[in-house]
Amino acid sequence: SGSGSKWFMAYKIRKSFSGEWFNNAKVAVLGASGGIGQPLSLLLKNSPLVGELSLFDIAHTPGVAADLSHIETRAHVTGYMGPDQLNAALKGCDVVVIPAGVPRKPGMTRDDLFNTNATIVATLADAVARNCPEAMICIIANPVNSTIPITSEVMKKYGVYNPNRVFGVTTLDIVRANAFVAELKGLDPARVNVPVIGGHAGKTIIPLISQATPKVEFPADQLSALTARIQDAGTEVVKAKAGAGSATLSMAYAGARFTFSVLDAMNGKEGVVECAYVRSEETECKYFSTPLLLGKHGIEKNLGLGKLSAFEENLVADAIGELKGSIKKGEDFVANMK
Repeated sequence: SGSGSKWFMAYKIRKSFSGEWFNNAKVAVLGASGGIGQPLSLLLKNSPLVGELSLFDIAHTPGVAADLSHIETRAHVTGYMGPDQLNAALKGCDVVVIPAGVPRKPGMTRDDLFNTNATIVATLADAVARNCPEAMICIIANPVNSTIPITSEVMKKYGVYNPNRVFGVTTLDIVRANAFVAELKGLDPARVNVPVIGGHAGKTIIPLISQATPKVEFPADQLSALTARIQDAGTEVVKAKAGAGSATLSMAYAGARFTFSVLDAMNGKEGVVECAYVRSEETECKYFSTPLLLGKHGIEKNLGLGKLSAFEENLVADAIGELKGSIKKGEDFVANMK
């Protein structure tokens, strides 16, 4: 009958949006008015994967939300401001992205931000644990090497910790490695993929040039300079901005790229791989970034370090001590919280 074929068409259309529910994902950005938060929110508003965009910050959020709500894409935008609206901002969220925190100024290390950003992240993680404990949590707030252990320990306090759903976003390191390698080799950057493992600060950032696709080779001195540039690229931007901030636009791009990968995987897309800093058994560090196969429930499989060159093995050995220290610092912070 006619109605039967109509029903079948509707069913087919629905099937073509497999995981229809997540094509309407509710995504929260905590720190949405900041230098990273605003361009990140713009990129998320532009995505067909996002049905609802929940923006939170301590100031200016209603303005950012009003501005973005005029864009002709279907994501519905709501702005929340101040601590008393934080719970409402998080209700029912599928993905929470956290760029909140203070940016680096010239002469500051990521660690100098520790106390301020540690407190901010602990407060936000506490609210996530209470309001949307099942959400995928993507932490951008530095120092990521410590803010991921902080988030994990806070989630544990509430008995809702799922290591497959808590990610330190290190995507900017990959994006930079891809851009710099492409530049040196005259390649299309969109086709270059360099895995970056370890952590997200200085010498803990370990680009695996030997595993790059397409395959590239550099003489030892050039490889060493390229690695140092990738490790220090954040400082390159802080200096170039001369006191007016740190990497915000490239970070927003990288944060959006990672969030879209998470949403694609939640939607059932196969073969989605991104590097991120997560709870890990791959090295003697409790947390370590490696390529991850993402799935409907977060990390499907940790793809590990792969085959390292001798140069890369030395970089890993060099990073372990600093990483362990940063992890302990994060864990101790939560243990000593009032």
